[in-house]
Amino acid sequence: MRLPRRDLIAFIGAAVTLWPLAGAALPAKVPTIGVLVVGSPASERFWRLFQQDMREFGYIEGGNVRYEFRSDMGQAARLPALAEEMVRLQVDLIVVWFTPAALAAKQATHQIPIVMALVGNPVETGLVASLAKPGGNVTGWPPSVRNWQANW
Repeated sequence: MRLPRRDLIAFIGAAVTLWPLAGAALPAKVPTIGVLVVGSPASERFWRLFQQDMREFGYIEGGNVRYEFRSDMGQAARLPALAEEMVRLQVDLIVVWFTPAALAAKQATHQIPIVMALVGNPVETGLVASLAKPGGNVTGWPPSVRNWQANW
């Protein structure tokens, strides 16, 4: 089923588009989305699918959006440094896949919004206060996003 993945991409796009409206007027700039994933042989495939879906929603890299993609390449100890790099790059939003990447991003910033997907129980892992009211800068996607994983 492709719908949950499309919904996730739409959610990410809306977050990037609307987040600057929540603060003071900012100079016009191309938003940058940081993407942090736990590495595996599928990381490159994930990256292509992510970019393809974002293009279908009108987000064109080098046009109206910029991406900073990072993978730990199977070395989880690299995640904190990669998350801190996203903060130094001043990305506008961090998209994370899997719990270790989400935890590293949350540790690295309390300011930049983080959208997580395919994580374990976010309450039990301390990523959010509750599912109804996550609090902080971390939000996520409903459990139905797990259906997206079947498309890999």
